Amino acid sequence: MTAHSNFLPRRDILRQAGLGAGALAFDVLEFNRRTVAADTGFDSKQPLLARPSHFPGVQSVIWIVLNGGASHLDTWDYKPELQKRNGQKLNNADPRTGFFQTSGKLLASPFRFARHGESGTWASEILPFTSRHVDDMAFVHSCYSRSNNHSPALFEMNTGMSRMGFPCVGSWLSYGLGTENANLPGFVVMTDARGRGLPKNHAQNWGSGFLPSVYQATRVKDKGAPIDDLDRPGNLTAARQRQLLTVANRLNARHRRRFSDQSQLDARIESLELAFRMQMAAPGVLSVDDEPAHVQALYGMGHPTAKFFGRQCLIARKLVESGVRFIQIYSGGTGNQASWDGHHNIDRNHRQFALETDQGVGGLLEDLKRRGLLEQTLVVCGGEFGRTSDSQGSGVGRDHNPNAFTWWFAGGGIKGGAHVGATDEFGYKAIENRHHIHDLHATILHLAGFDHEGLTYRFNGRDFRLTDVKGEVITGLLA
Repeated sequence: MTAHSNFLPRRDILRQAGLGAGALAFDVLEFNRRTVAADTGFDSKQPLLARPSHFPGVQSVIWIVLNGGASHLDTWDYKPELQKRNGQKLNNADPRTGFFQTSGKLLASPFRFARHGESGTWASEILPFTSRHVDDMAFVHSCYSRSNNHSPALFEMNTGMSRMGFPCVGSWLSYGLGTENANLPGFVVMTDARGRGLPKNHAQNWGSGFLPSVYQATRVKDKGAPIDDLDRPGNLTAARQRQLLTVANRLNARHRRRFSDQSQLDARIESLELAFRMQMAAPGVLSVDDEPAHVQALYGMGHPTAKFFGRQCLIARKLVESGVRFIQIYSGGTGNQASWDGHHNIDRNHRQFALETDQGVGGLLEDLKRRGLLEQTLVVCGGEFGRTSDSQGSGVGRDHNPNAFTWWFAGGGIKGGAHVGATDEFGYKAIENRHHIHDLHATILHLAGFDHEGLTYRFNGRDFRLTDVKGEVITGLLA
């Protein structure tokens, strides 16, 4: 036994205190203020403090990710010529387009299409609820990316880069805007509602990269406790937790006086403080039991298949009401049978996943509009790439296609019923007004009130931004 055995180490105090940190921040946050990006008003002592954007924009973003790569040809990009030429050879097809590089023959969509709304937007029969809102939605039919493989494509979709280590869109917005609710995180992600695993890259999809870790997403799980490690340990009373945290706070303050540049410590303290506040605030926001029956029905809560994703969409609305800046919802988990990755049978795959998601998405758009929230919220829907116009080999599925896919936008600042860009007659490649992922990101930032070239973070001697050295706002989407 050492001479210091009567003293409890600082590390043990923090561990015994659990994640709550109600007393951690008060004294510590009175020290050094360090600005890392003056134009955002970032404060290392209060990294989640709400900050003004460059110009007025939406208050929140909801991004629905069709994980696995939904087929534009079977949802929003109707191609009559593809229907007519079903079974014929696709001339000038590049076998390198798809991941498996086993080009087959032209494959007509198995779904009927019809026009909807005053805009006359074509929509697949598998989207009866979402298609009711086409006049509030704007479509980019000419999206493209660099990779035909899920992992780099998901990195590119989320961060603009096809490799790990860079901040995702939600982290950039949290860094730029902070949060309107000090009791909830600024960035929340919900993964596959049916418990089919995480998307490729797992938590790196919603990581903060070189931004402070406080800007990574808080994941809300589909089963068990919604948020890991949030509950106070069973053997720890609130009073005892407060005592431990007060002591830890004093130790941190002493450490802070000795070392002037401790932005990582500031971020950690803020994370712990947030966790303590979330112990009270999160359970109510993440429950839908208090919602009226007619609202739950709007989201498909009574449907045996739609209720899971519908619940997530309803939670997304509650998070928006509570001031959360960025919510990302993943439909689909690991593997092509558990996601929109319709290699084997596009009919069976997309019919199933549309049944799971369509009512929830339609209900979300309707509920936001009824409550007057749509104008202050941006809803985005899209995945990492599209699907090929020809079959994968001799089957009835479609391979990956990074050369053509569709994203849609709805809400504040969007020109409802607009259509931007076009693919060729078979939907094989974007040919008119093509837009890379960087353009989609630039547009999201613009609608949130930021100049995408001005939202930067200095790392390793260089100013980084979400759109790297490229990207342009898609003005055809804007009201």
